[in-house]
Amino acid sequence: MPRRNKITIVGAGNVGATCAHWAVQKHLGDVVLVDIKEGLPQGKALDLAEASPVFDFDCKITGANDYGPTEGSDVVVITAGVPRKKDPVTGKFTSRDELVEINRQIVGEVTREIANRSPEAVLICVSNPLDAMCHVMLAESGFPTERVIGMAGVLDTARYKFFIAEALGVSVEDIHGMVLGGHGDTMVPVPSHTSVGGIPVTELLPQDKIDAIITRTRNGGGEIVGLLGYSGYYAPAASSVAMVEAIVRDKKRVLPCAAYLKGEYGYKDLYIGVPCVIGKGGVEKVLEMKLGEKEKAMLEVSAQAVRDVVALLPYGKK
Repeated sequence: MPRRNKITIVGAGNVGATCAHWAVQKHLGDVVLVDIKEGLPQGKALDLAEASPVFDFDCKITGANDYGPTEGSDVVVITAGVPRKKDPVTGKFTSRDELVEINRQIVGEVTREIANRSPEAVLICVSNPLDAMCHVMLAESGFPTERVIGMAGVLDTARYKFFIAEALGVSVEDIHGMVLGGHGDTMVPVPSHTSVGGIPVTELLPQDKIDAIITRTRNGGGEIVGLLGYSGYYAPAASSVAMVEAIVRDKKRVLPCAAYLKGEYGYKDLYIGVPCVIGKGGVEKVLEMKLGEKEKAMLEVSAQAVRDVVALLPYGKK
């Protein structure tokens, strides 16, 4: 019997547990769910395993409070860290930048543990602030850049495409587009490369409606936090699992991910969301597309926002 893929998910909270749910439902491989809270990963793993006769998946699901069971993982999704929250007194949301130091320590420790046990794995960062945490994972793992990727663009693009489909009253399947840049308020939706069934979106929606969709996309995470009081998890988990599937099945999918650039789009030594070919080796290629002057300017604003956060980290350039 051929060896099944092994997928580790660190963090058994809403995002991590939902990742595990969809990974096994898609038969992507055995899953190890790790969390520091005793009983949490074990309970969620058992609960999910008990659903296997209903949905007919034979994947093994393990819950653990240590990293022993993760050894030999093919893909590791790191969701651990402190999420964005809404202050009940001030009503203000925790900014991504405010999460830097505490999540640097958490993500750094997790990455070292994982790298020691799964030196050939592809690492997917979900922890915020996303782009900065990619730099943490790269530095602490010592892995080649193509095997450390951030899940940001898939999520941001999904929100962008949903809002367009909603505005036009059409199927999400017919929306094609991309969101570039850092994961945050400066992300860069690209209307010039967005189409609906092959028709440019600029021919179907007025500019003010497109601008409103771009604004809503940039504030997508905050909108969810405002409604729930904590971060969303269905869409982030679905986006993470899309990347996992592309890797374990070597699908060569073109997905917008936070990748370490080496001159592409005019940037070096920086994680920025760009279209990538994702396969067994992680980021197998960065695809460059032509951007208008306005889009280039927005991408530079986004890149600078990432640089500003990365500057808070105690790492030099790789």
